Amino acid sequence: MKHRERLPHRGPLIVVANHNSHMDVFALLSLFSLRQQGYVHPVAAADYFLRNKWMGWFAINILNIVPVTRKGGEANPLARCEQALRDNKILILFPEGTRGEPGILSPLKSGIWHLSQRVPEASVVPVWLRGTERIMAKGNRIPLPLFIDVTIGDALHSHPEKKQFMDDLRHRLLELQQQTSGNLTHASPSHAE
Repeated sequence: MKHRERLPHRGPLIVVANHNSHMDVFALLSLFSLRQQGYVHPVAAADYFLRNKWMGWFAINILNIVPVTRKGGEANPLARCEQALRDNKILILFPEGTRGEPGILSPLKSGIWHLSQRVPEASVVPVWLRGTERIMAKGNRIPLPLFIDVTIGDALHSHPEKKQFMDDLRHRLLELQQQTSGNLTHASPSHAE
């Protein structure tokens, strides 16, 4: 792990990371002590994690998720996230919106910017994960034991211009990728959705 000192121990905090595996959540949860776990909430897609009662029970009671609706239907799909931040909680959020291809940063969704506007006192800390995609990648059902690398970036704060905030976040994630791997970065188009 690189730069653990950059990670605040209290909320309101949004930890954002690239997303290639279901193991990403566990890697990010491991950054916090057992005492902090009750205050840490992964933001997760309700349509996926609440699709049956067993998975829903695990997601709510063990992972401590804040479910969000990805397909619309709610007046404010981020309302639960906003409330958690106002309650000084720590959110784990994957701004790509879904698991992507290993080593490639997909376009970022703008929900993170909206959260930063509604709760401007929340810090946004970017993190790059490498190796989780080999443990349990999209399509894999059996986890493979391997080491992972985690690089924590400097905090961002709310910015009134969405494009500038999203470009800055994307740039910081790509810098962290380079610091983590030492390789050239791969990214799909930079526009936010």
